[in-house]
Amino acid sequence: MDLTPTPRAAEIVERFRCFLEEEVLRAESAHEQWRAGGPRPGAESPVLVELKAEARERGLWNLGLRSASGLTHLDYAPIAELAGRSPELAPAAINAAPPDSVNMVMLDAVASTEQRRRWLDPLLSDEFRSAFAMTEPEVSSSDATNIATTIEWDGDAYVVNGRKWYITGAANPRCAVLFVVGRSDPTAPPHRRHSLVVVPTDAPGVRVVRSLPVFGYDGDQAEITFSDVRVPAENLLGERGRGFAVGQTRLAAARLQHCMRTVGLSERALEMTCRRAMSRVAFGRSLARQGTLRSELAASRIALDRTRLLIQHTAALVDRDGATAAQANISAAKVLTMRTAMEVIERAISVHGALGLSDDVPLARWWALVRGLHIADGPEEVHLEVVARHELRAAESSS
Repeated sequence: MDLTPTPRAAEIVERFRCFLEEEVLRAESAHEQWRAGGPRPGAESPVLVELKAEARERGLWNLGLRSASGLTHLDYAPIAELAGRSPELAPAAINAAPPDSVNMVMLDAVASTEQRRRWLDPLLSDEFRSAFAMTEPEVSSSDATNIATTIEWDGDAYVVNGRKWYITGAANPRCAVLFVVGRSDPTAPPHRRHSLVVVPTDAPGVRVVRSLPVFGYDGDQAEITFSDVRVPAENLLGERGRGFAVGQTRLAAARLQHCMRTVGLSERALEMTCRRAMSRVAFGRSLARQGTLRSELAASRIALDRTRLLIQHTAALVDRDGATAAQANISAAKVLTMRTAMEVIERAISVHGALGLSDDVPLARWWALVRGLHIADGPEEVHLEVVARHELRAAESSS
């Protein structure tokens, strides 16, 4: 399998690398100062607005959506990895931050012409933001058939009732639409019981209860309640009872893009570890000359290269055979990526000592982000089950 990027993809990667180094990384300190002022959770910093304008000017916009950029999953992998080096600014700067990036993938796959006009086009032009509302506090959301929020047909509209939480993007003041998964037919087979409707955040009965931190760090996650929220029939995305199938159209891209960005974040953490090890002296010599640490640094390099290769291989499989055929590979990539990232970041925190525990460097925030990704888009245990099931089926078919 050829994993070599196309000439066009390679050219975009280099342009984005220049943008990252010249603009994004230099803007991080201004972004940190703005955040220290206590902005509303989920709000976007002024420097991010400036970066978005610059990215548009440079032709670095909507790179994560194939119909807009022409890039395959494999083409996009090194771009997403670079974006992961500045996780709070770079993905959003090129309009490729979750959940919008994969909500656009979903709309591109299943939306009608009118639905594309109402929701996809504004997301592509950054007129507003969106969120995907599936996780619930009262049920085990690792088994999506447990979803208890109801979407009932009443006259000429769907009526939504329920409670969702840790909904990424929902705390952003610019979030205008929620893609809500709920139970529409409790008597149908488990994977035909749910539908997906688009709910405006300003619809009567929608209440953003609170923003939710992750390990104490504020982000754009929120808890939302829906009380007799009426949405018109044309807000149904896909077919009634096919909510899971519609949602699946975004999950392959979501998981792969998380993996790609996380490798970039981990690479930066490893670079920080090396610089710290060379500059600090303990017991008469630099940390970089300590044998145990040198072995650990080598292990980090090997693990990151192995992880990147698996992600690129999986991206190529999705491009060639589709997400369903590559399901086990996607799950394997998610498990390996998050495990590798945790090892690299925890090692970086240890080498930085007390500094690694502080907010003076981003390591603690990155640790919280990656630990959360062990759970987001399916916990590790579920993905291990997917991989194991694939192996057992292959053994059974060959026996």
